[in-house]
Amino acid sequence: MQVKKTEINSKNLYCLLDESGTPISEVLEFMTYMQARGYSPNTLQAYAYDLKYLFTFFKRKNLSINTFTTSKSLSFLEYLRKVPGRTTIDGQLLLSPFSINRVLSAVSMFYEYLLLTTEADSIENPIQKTFDPTILRVSERHRPFLGLVLKQKPVRRKLRVRTYQRLPRPLSDGQVIKIIDAMKNLRDKAIFTLMLQGGLRPGEVLNLHLDDIQYGRRRVVIRYREDHPKGVRTKSRFERVVDIYEPEALTLLSSYVMKERPIEANNPHVFLVGGQGKRRFEPLGYSALIKRFNRTCQKLGIQQPGLSPHALRHTHATKMWEGGMRELTLQKRLGHASPESTRIYTRVSDSVLLDEYLRALSKAKEGAN
Repeated sequence: MQVKKTEINSKNLYCLLDESGTPISEVLEFMTYMQARGYSPNTLQAYAYDLKYLFTFFKRKNLSINTFTTSKSLSFLEYLRKVPGRTTIDGQLLLSPFSINRVLSAVSMFYEYLLLTTEADSIENPIQKTFDPTILRVSERHRPFLGLVLKQKPVRRKLRVRTYQRLPRPLSDGQVIKIIDAMKNLRDKAIFTLMLQGGLRPGEVLNLHLDDIQYGRRRVVIRYREDHPKGVRTKSRFERVVDIYEPEALTLLSSYVMKERPIEANNPHVFLVGGQGKRRFEPLGYSALIKRFNRTCQKLGIQQPGLSPHALRHTHATKMWEGGMRELTLQKRLGHASPESTRIYTRVSDSVLLDEYLRALSKAKEGAN
């Protein structure tokens, strides 16, 4: 059983193939539906791999879509806890709790789709749900899958694994300076400085067009796009303006456009593949960006868990919070749909908590004297 990108009806879809190499029809229809709803290629690929766990489990337990019920969901959870993964747990490489919950969520979405599109009474969503009044307080920008279509009460899944709360890992000032200085060309310096000083996501930087840069007003406009030839997409569908008053980012960007970016390039994207090869003038893609960042960090000896270009956005967000930017303002600047996404950065260094701790520590010392 494997996941493969296949052209079907003039559309490239991620399909789940059985042992004979034939696409599993229910999954193919689900992926077609998800693509029609505008989900990104990366998201579709993730769903396909998550459903691969389900159908592998079906084969081992001699089950099918119709016979997989709530009573068998615990057995599925036990199976996921033993599947090899990339996270080291007690010395073994297993799926992390976050990955397991993501798989359970994908399975639940798949069955919600089947309930919506089939008339078979034998199908039920095996991932048990319970009423969740907290979802009623979530903004319109952050609704559950098929929530408006099914018109059902807000629910949450009972079957899930307890997870820990992750913190972002911002880079230090010294690490940032080393990384930017190590970049050999203006293009890379401009990309990573934009991410650092504007808090931009990798997809937002790579999707910038020349007319998105407003040098006079010191800002860039982040627009939702899905026309990048290498599948790069902006995560949020809500466009925003990002002011950048630190001089380095726009200065480097201007120098790159004037001196290094090919004048003859007939392409609206700002950041293009350099050199004299066949791919010259093509927009830069994810893989090239990540590879350049990782190689530079390895060369400099900078290593920490989960290190990626996204760490520059974490660094920006953390600095803005520590500098006094309010939570709501930071949420708008970063383009977060949910306040909870922004709240992660407030846990890194809570200035109020630190001030009160220092005040209490000072009083404790005075009392001791």
